Amino acid sequence: MIWGIALVLLSIVAVPSLLLSKKPNAKELLEKVEPYQGWIGIIFCFWGIWGIITAILNLGWLSISPVWWVTFLAGNIVSTGLGFMLGSGLINKFFLSNNAAARVKAEELRERIAPKQGKLGLLGIAVGSWMIIASFLFSVA
Repeated sequence: MIWGIALVLLSIVAVPSLLLSKKPNAKELLEKVEPYQGWIGIIFCFWGIWGIITAILNLGWLSISPVWWVTFLAGNIVSTGLGFMLGSGLINKFFLSNNAAARVKAEELRERIAPKQGKLGLLGIAVGSWMIIASFLFSVA
């Protein structure tokens, strides 16, 4: 259930980007929110990777509760994706600040993925909610 709650909270952080990407001054607003999104994104990206590893290490759950295992894996894939998208701005800021060409390409990439981040955030809310429900119905851990 904790994984589902965390995914819903992460998704709520990601959804405002969908709203901000529709506004003309979205770049300024996204820059204000960027430091918080970055750190939250990096943490959840690693947590999602850990969840994927946990799902793979517990393949035995497939024979006991396949619905829960698939739900757990899907939730962690979405969490990793959202975490990566949210953390990409901070990664670019720290690791690409010295290379102007790489920074320009990173900013272009960020502009392209901002709308997808919101859609993935909405998917994350749905999958996270299902993870909470499924933890009561199918959980083995």
